[in-house]
Amino acid sequence: MPGYLKAFLKIALSIAALWYVYTKIDLNEVMLIFGSVSYLWLVAAALLFILSKVFSSFRLNLFFAGISSRLSEISNLRLYLLGMYYNLFLPGGIGGDGYKIYLLNKQFKVKAKKLFWAVLLDRVNGVLALFVLAMALAPFIPIPQLYKYLAISLIPVSVVVYYSGIHFFFKDFRKGIHKTNLLSLAVQLSQLISAWFILFANHNTDNTLSYLFLFLVSSIVATLPITIGGIGSREITFLFGAEVMNLDVHQSIALSLLFYVITALVSLAGIYFSLNGKALDLHLAENQLPTEETK
Repeated sequence: MPGYLKAFLKIALSIAALWYVYTKIDLNEVMLIFGSVSYLWLVAAALLFILSKVFSSFRLNLFFAGISSRLSEISNLRLYLLGMYYNLFLPGGIGGDGYKIYLLNKQFKVKAKKLFWAVLLDRVNGVLALFVLAMALAPFIPIPQLYKYLAISLIPVSVVVYYSGIHFFFKDFRKGIHKTNLLSLAVQLSQLISAWFILFANHNTDNTLSYLFLFLVSSIVATLPITIGGIGSREITFLFGAEVMNLDVHQSIALSLLFYVITALVSLAGIYFSLNGKALDLHLAENQLPTEETK
């Protein structure tokens, strides 16, 4: 599918999802929540989000290490920030992840296929951590007891499936599997606390665990590359989830939108490296050279 068509479809889906959400809520209620927000808690939420992205860049670099293409941490952070900017603001055919693959393939002659699997498994690893945390929260929210038992049972199943997949099909990434899993938990816990701080910023201390559970579920949905940076898909998940769980829909949408604003503001910093290619200055880590297998 042509890049421009993909971009059009993402924009259209985002607009359609947002339009549907806003037909189901009172926008004035959401604006009232925004008007009384505590900026101190929002700043704390933003700092936790930034920390989560630092952990996330470290995790991706460990996947790069599996194919002998580990970058210096500072240049990896710059590349990660540029990727965030492209993912959020340039919803075309290549996106941020594709651009990382393109740059590393071009500059260091690493096989695009190897880079593709490193980037994809980095995403899968993040979704695994989101799923595990969501299932761990499930027993503490008001859902039928059967679903709670099911949620707990799915945790070891998902972990075993992931470990088996890496062991049998992606041998390059076996060595760093424990570290990447720990970093994924650090990433998602940081974002979960960030969402918790947004609830505090909105003066919302009721049904906290239910809102955080919805946040985790919406984050999983937002990883699907069907909207612009998850906008729209996250909100519609919050809308349906709030209705099912009898939560305040307006508080749910406020949480979703404020988290997106924080994401957008942090991602916007990547425009500097987009406009100034020399500032990106990518370097492999010391003594890290691609092998013949990865070239």
